[in-house]
Amino acid sequence: MATKTFENAKKNKADEFYTQWIDIECEIQAYIEYNPDVFRGKTVLCPCDDPFESNFFKFFALHFNKFGLKKLIATCYIGSPIASTQLTLFDYEPDENKTTRTPHKIVITDVADYNDDGAVNLSDVEWLLANKKNALTRLGGDGDFRSNEIKALRDEADFVITNPPFSLFREFMLWITDADKQYLVISNMNAITYKEIFPLIKENRMWMGLGFGRNFKGFIVPKSYPLNGSEARIDEQGNRIVSTNNTIWLTNIDHGRRHQPLQLMTMDKNLKLSKHKEIKGKNSYDMYDNYDAIEVPFTDAIPSDYDGVMGVPISFLHKYCPEQFEIIKFRKGDDDKDLSVRGKCPYFRILIKHKSS
Repeated sequence: MATKTFENAKKNKADEFYTQWIDIECEIQAYIEYNPDVFRGKTVLCPCDDPFESNFFKFFALHFNKFGLKKLIATCYIGSPIASTQLTLFDYEPDENKTTRTPHKIVITDVADYNDDGAVNLSDVEWLLANKKNALTRLGGDGDFRSNEIKALRDEADFVITNPPFSLFREFMLWITDADKQYLVISNMNAITYKEIFPLIKENRMWMGLGFGRNFKGFIVPKSYPLNGSEARIDEQGNRIVSTNNTIWLTNIDHGRRHQPLQLMTMDKNLKLSKHKEIKGKNSYDMYDNYDAIEVPFTDAIPSDYDGVMGVPISFLHKYCPEQFEIIKFRKGDDDKDLSVRGKCPYFRILIKHKSS
C-alpha cells in the first residue's frame, strides 16, 4: 500500500502533499552541520509552496537570520489542489487570499524583532507580512513554474528547495538542472530510474539526501485523500498523514554522509555467515547471464575483496560514497536486455565497482 501511494498521486494528479516540519528540519540540519555557511548570503526559492501554508517557507523564514540568508522567495500557483485546506501558518492573511488562492509571491530580505518581544520568531514574520506591503505581491500569471515570471525568480535564486508536483517531476528537474542551480527536492525512489535522472547520478551531479524511506514521518494530505493502509493516520493536530517507504530527497548540495565509506564484508570468509537467506551457505555470488558481474542482492552484502563489477539494488544509492565506488551503468546487460540470473530477471540493479580497482 505504501508504494502505491505516490503512484496513485501521479495518476490522480494529487500533486501536493504537504511536507512536515520535522522532515525538513532533519534534512536541512545535515547540510548545515557539514557546511555551516552553505546558505549564507544566498537566495532560496520555494516555487511550489503557498507561503501561508508551506512548512518550507515557515522553516526558512524562521531560520532566515541563523542561516544568513540574503533573500527568501515563495510562490503559490493557481489551482493548487490543497490550497486553503490546511491551517494557515499565520493569524494574518488577506481576506481575498483566504477565499481564492490568487497566485502570489512572498519575498523576505530581512527578519527583525519587529514586535519588540526580545526574540525573532514567526510572530515577526507575520508582522512583516501584515505591515510591509512589498513583502506580498500578486503574480501577473498563474504561478506555474514553467512561466517566464517564475523562471525569472529561478534565475535569481541560488537554491531551489521544495516538494515539486509529482506528475511534473521530470519536467521540474529539467527546469532546475537547465538553470544550473543547487537544489533539494522530495522525490519517489523510482525517479532514480528515469532517463533524465540516472545520468546525473552516475556523473555525480546529483545524489540522494539524508531522508530515506521510513525515515520520513509522512505527508499531510487533503481531507479528500483516502487514509488507506496501516501507515496512514490522523495526528494530534488533526492533520491527515500518509507515510510511504519509497520517499527520498534528491540534491546536489553536499553533505557528510555521502563521503562515509560503506562497511563491507569479506567475500571468502563471511559469505556463509550472511544474515540474508538468499546468499547464506553459498561459496560464491551468482553471476549474471548477460554481463560479467556478480549479483549482490543486498547493500550490506557488498564484498570488499571483489575487483570486478557488481550489481546492487537501487537503494544502494542512499549509502553510495563516490570516493569508494564507481557507477558503471543501470539495469541492462551486454545484450541491452535486463540483467538476468539463470534466465530470471531480478529487481533493477545498478552496476558498480570499487574505485581502487
